Amino acid sequence: MAQRNTYAHATRAAENLLDDEGITELPVRPIEIAKSREITVQPMSVSSNAFSGVLMKVGDVFGIGYATHIDNEGFKRFSIGHELGHYFLEGHCDHLLPMDGKHESRAGFHTGDKYEMEADHFSAGLLMPRKLFKKAIDQQRTTGLKAIQALSDLCITSLTATAIQYAKHSPDQIAIVLSTGRAVDYCFMSDTLKELRGLEWIKKGTLLPRTTTYAFNQDEQRVRAGASEESSCNLDDWFGGPWDAELIEEVVGLGAYGKTLTVLSTTEFLDQEELDEDEEIEESWTPRFRR
Repeated sequence: MAQRNTYAHATRAAENLLDDEGITELPVRPIEIAKSREITVQPMSVSSNAFSGVLMKVGDVFGIGYATHIDNEGFKRFSIGHELGHYFLEGHCDHLLPMDGKHESRAGFHTGDKYEMEADHFSAGLLMPRKLFKKAIDQQRTTGLKAIQALSDLCITSLTATAIQYAKHSPDQIAIVLSTGRAVDYCFMSDTLKELRGLEWIKKGTLLPRTTTYAFNQDEQRVRAGASEESSCNLDDWFGGPWDAELIEEVVGLGAYGKTLTVLSTTEFLDQEELDEDEEIEESWTPRFRR
């Protein structure tokens, strides 16, 4: 069930920038990086979620504006990192700003556009670089949502961006799902969960299974209040397949976003080789009758 990381080059570009800047500890400060490249960063008043950030160009001078309609430091930092991605990633300025002007973005993995997705992965790699983030994961005494919340505090990043990075680098069998109402916005799975054969990929627009997340999402007040809930469900409720395994389902509302973050983790490590061996033993003991 392996899947090629289409945007690995964007993550590497961010990590290479950190090496150039001599940054070796968390949290990473994107405004300081912008200043080191003589890029002005300033807030911009936005009445709605029209955009999260803007990259501006006048002659050879660049500037970054970040939206202030969402009062969240993690959102602000990710938005600035996203615009830095447009500035540093090859081909972005030529495509998005061929002449003087500005480019408005909606950071946060909201679109399938190649340039926006690359900038999102750049921002995640910048604020939560692989080596430093994996070290921070190893130092956690908790798992699942509590670990994600602790890492979010450490990196000063949004819960959603942190959860995605956690799913990418955690050794646990875990998945994170962002949803709105009755449908999935997107899902990220850890490599150890992807290794289990027979699971179905959860795609954008997929209807939620009738688990705790579905019920939680029907209460808009709880979602916007940032309430949370924990329960258990079965792996095949979400992913189908041959596994009869219990999952811990942790749900938290994301406030003004109107969305919900769900963290799914196995209660015990599921071994694909053991399942294969069990199936072989069962097959060998199955009687065969001649016609």
